[in-house]
Amino acid sequence: MTTAFVTGGSGFVGGRLISRLIADGHAVRALARSDRAADRVTELGATAQRGDLSDPAALAAAAEGAELAYHSAAFLDRGGSWADFAKSNVDGTANVIQACRTAGVRRLVHVSTEAVLMAGEPLVNVDETAPLRPDSRAPYPATKAAAERLVRDAAGLETVIVRPRFVWGAGDTTLLPQLVGVIRSGRFAWVGGGTHLMDTTHVDNTVEGLILAALHGKPGEAYFVTDGEPVQFRAFLTELLDTQGVSAPNRSLPYWAANLVAAAGERAWRVLRRPGAPPLDYMSLWATGQQCTINIGKARTELGYAPIRTREQGFAELRAATSGRSAS
Repeated sequence: MTTAFVTGGSGFVGGRLISRLIADGHAVRALARSDRAADRVTELGATAQRGDLSDPAALAAAAEGAELAYHSAAFLDRGGSWADFAKSNVDGTANVIQACRTAGVRRLVHVSTEAVLMAGEPLVNVDETAPLRPDSRAPYPATKAAAERLVRDAAGLETVIVRPRFVWGAGDTTLLPQLVGVIRSGRFAWVGGGTHLMDTTHVDNTVEGLILAALHGKPGEAYFVTDGEPVQFRAFLTELLDTQGVSAPNRSLPYWAANLVAAAGERAWRVLRRPGAPPLDYMSLWATGQQCTINIGKARTELGYAPIRTREQGFAELRAATSGRSAS
């Protein structure tokens, strides 16, 4: 039985990954930074190792005896400072790499994102040859790009990078609840009408990519994985919200106007050192207001990747989960 070490196991992707690894016959040891996280990963069948990404001793203990490691933990709080993002996404990744080296882990699969390419321009049919943007004005793309560089350059350790885009599905505790909250607060508007194309990656397709990367990925390489075909942002989000019984408003804002709002908010929050995040930040604007279409030919060819969950199946699962919560 192979032992796998997982960071971020109490999160959306990490939790689904643990379930898949357990089902495939692996023993799993998961880093847990709180009692709640420890309870969560234990419920999923993993062994909890208390500690966080800033704790080298805990990381080394969690990685001890593991052949594979999956690094899915990341900081993405809109209200976080640049220092918060760097501490978790860059320094934390460096600590995971060192722990894996120390423990003799054979292969580390790093969960990345298309955001490593984001710096203010649309992404149109991009692939893995597009340059990383650690110079991005937004902290999440910049720090995740810096983390990728560390993973790619890690010596003495096989590393593979997987980049899903707009991860969604039942069990999402971050993206979908945030969208529902923004709409219910009356602060939502379609940027440019929401008619641009985007790629998405259901959480099960994300996990499929991670498993295949561990098996077949070439060391030092990155792979995009998606649901297979792009979709209009407005059509996708409308149906996604409908699974929660929420209707998006018709209000729309031109991209140029949204960009001015984001720029003004980012500047005001930085100069005045206000807590939290501005009403619209650069990362949110780029993620929801710009085209983002991705070529997954490399993953199909080198990993044998193909989506295992359709969008229709994902929406049906979300509706069933919502109905179950309502009935209880």
